[in-house]
Amino acid sequence: MEDVIVVMVTVPSADKGAEIGRALVAERLCACVNVLPGLRSIYRWEGQVTEDAEALCLIKTRRSLFEPLRDRVLALHPYSVPEIVALDITQGSAPYLRWIVDATQA
Repeated sequence: MEDVIVVMVTVPSADKGAEIGRALVAERLCACVNVLPGLRSIYRWEGQVTEDAEALCLIKTRRSLFEPLRDRVLALHPYSVPEIVALDITQGSAPYLRWIVDATQA
């Protein structure tokens, strides 16, 4: 079976995360996007410590789709430097992992 990954993307709001998620799923770049609201991010940006309310998108896809998915997120995302980080799924339910592969473009 093809390798699957989880891509984490922070967004300024749950609504923006849902907008991005709907586009990615509709375009078959991923099988599923979970949008987790209520995230508080503390980070250094342009020499200052900054704190913002955000939401987190957990995006399940094939490893081979990372680059087109990343490019689409960059086109839809309002940040100049959005977080787009991929993590390997090393183990999981075989039927669920198969569903991720089947729900995405070949």
